[in-house]
Amino acid sequence: MNKDKIVIGIRLKNFRIALIADVILLLSLFLPMTSSGFDGGSVVAIVKKLTEAGSGGRYLYFAGIAFVLFQTALSIFSNIRPGKKAGTVWMVFAALNTIVITVELFASKLIFDGASLSEQKFLVKDFGLGFWISFIAAYVSLVYVMKGMRVHTGYIVLVILSIIWLFPILWIVLTAFRGEGGYYVGYFFPKNLTFDNFIKLLSPGSIIPFRKWWVNTFIVAVCTCLLSTIIILATSYTLSRTRFAGRKTLMKFMLIIGMFPGFMSMIAVYNILKGIGLSQTLAALVIVSAAGSAMGYYICKGFFDTIPKSLDEAATIDGATKWQTFIKITIPLSKPIIIYTILTSFLGPWTDYIFPSMVLGDKQESYTVAVGLKWLTDFQRIDSYYTQFAAGALMVSIPIVILFIVLQRFYVEGLSGSVKG
Repeated sequence: MNKDKIVIGIRLKNFRIALIADVILLLSLFLPMTSSGFDGGSVVAIVKKLTEAGSGGRYLYFAGIAFVLFQTALSIFSNIRPGKKAGTVWMVFAALNTIVITVELFASKLIFDGASLSEQKFLVKDFGLGFWISFIAAYVSLVYVMKGMRVHTGYIVLVILSIIWLFPILWIVLTAFRGEGGYYVGYFFPKNLTFDNFIKLLSPGSIIPFRKWWVNTFIVAVCTCLLSTIIILATSYTLSRTRFAGRKTLMKFMLIIGMFPGFMSMIAVYNILKGIGLSQTLAALVIVSAAGSAMGYYICKGFFDTIPKSLDEAATIDGATKWQTFIKITIPLSKPIIIYTILTSFLGPWTDYIFPSMVLGDKQESYTVAVGLKWLTDFQRIDSYYTQFAAGALMVSIPIVILFIVLQRFYVEGLSGSVKG
């Protein structure tokens, strides 16, 4: 008999382990959550003290208690009467509870210091045994609930990593809305939320020309994208569909050269640009980025190789030229790889810092966003402009996120190749 019994698509063995983890999580609420210097006690005792102090942090702990109680009840019910619906609800609450307890890890300093539970400042080392047991038990419970629901191990890992990766992103978002200035603060969640950082960054009278930097970056990214896409498509189609002496040698040479990082030739390129009078200009960024784009031919060429050559031969018999075949047959069949090429060609100059910082030098009105934001983090300005730097970083990332979400389907199809038929 299989020890890992499966009932209605559920692994009961993993459900039982998750139940044990939930019981441990429930019991940990009665253990000391902080050290004695912070009036260490259970979650219930901490909530009582936070309520007496009038701290808003009590609501986080109320939510934590509610999640733990409901999750434990779900785990007991799911083990008594296992089913897909009950298991799915249990899994959702386990994920939410894991997020809540992880938020608690980052928010407790602000909560405890704000509630004045001790004369000294709260540090992570001041967490008690009860907190760390509950923290570990929450993640163990989530993992085994997902295993019990027969979720693939890869998805389980991705869920755990996504919870962990969420917090650096959340931190930069919260910093962008933080009302308190300064580079370093000893807490995760801001005491005051405001839009002032965005207003100061975008106001016409601001000493930070962020709008100009954004427009510069957009111009460079769009122009580079158009030129690079044309060059890559033309190069890839030529190498895929034509045969000439030295073709394989040329492809190997381009592939090897493309493996070397671009900054190795940066000094030489800068001297050439300075010699022809293009240093500290946006045109230099466009020209250099587009000129080296042909090195990235191999993905696009691989896609073109999957398009049947019989289509080209049929078009040739019908009297079509190479150009007509490319425009009227190959391009319509290559929408995924074209979208992929456009997206990658746009992302490069949009996020590039190393080359623009050298070419543009101290000409601030020509800065791209990456160079401008780095300028805000110099040691003379970082303490005054750090929250505005975070606001700028958030504004730069939004267009990229939107583009990727909208074009994700084509991005995946472009990497997977065309379907023969």
